[in-house]
Amino acid sequence: MPGNKLWRFDEALRSHHDVATLVGVDEAGRGPLAGPVVAAAVVLPTHELKELHDVKDSKALNAKQRDALYPLIRRHALHVSASFSDQGEVDAYNILQASLLAMRRAVTGLRLGGGPLLVVVDGNKEIPRFPIPQKALVDGDAYSQSIAAASIVAKVLRDRWMSRYDRRFPGYGFAQHKGYATAEHLAALDKLGPSPIHRRSFAPVMQGGLPLEIAE
Repeated sequence: MPGNKLWRFDEALRSHHDVATLVGVDEAGRGPLAGPVVAAAVVLPTHELKELHDVKDSKALNAKQRDALYPLIRRHALHVSASFSDQGEVDAYNILQASLLAMRRAVTGLRLGGGPLLVVVDGNKEIPRFPIPQKALVDGDAYSQSIAAASIVAKVLRDRWMSRYDRRFPGYGFAQHKGYATAEHLAALDKLGPSPIHRRSFAPVMQGGLPLEIAE
């Protein structure tokens, strides 16, 4: 089963780096035109759990599968933390830096105790100026169960966030496309102009007619 392979990868990481605690970190929402980028940090038990065998990269799961796995991760994980960078920070710092900032906040929010640990970050960039030992893993959510669990938590929370925004800012279809640049979204953007949660530094939004405003 997929979870077995991903759990074995994490076990090998813990053994190779001689750490007791592995923190998986991932984000959701780098590509959308609106809303926050959400990051999650997850610490799973060191023993294998059959309840988490189906945990894998959130992009390989549909919404129903992610929603089913989310409470299992929250129930069985030793620690779970999530944080975000909003559209203002995305515009001010760029999407990469905003994503890394959200990841930093998520890991910091774990409030872990002492003992050796390793933070494994999905992607090719480590969290800058971060004092905790870390390792960036390209496509880490396809290999590490901890990162995959974090990817599910981040994706579920962001999708729920965008559904709430759909009620607050009707007409854009946020509940359906979650802020991604679908034809429906682009048509609504052209008709209505940017909402307060749109990323003004993203080209399709800038073309919507309102000037870019970046906070100091």
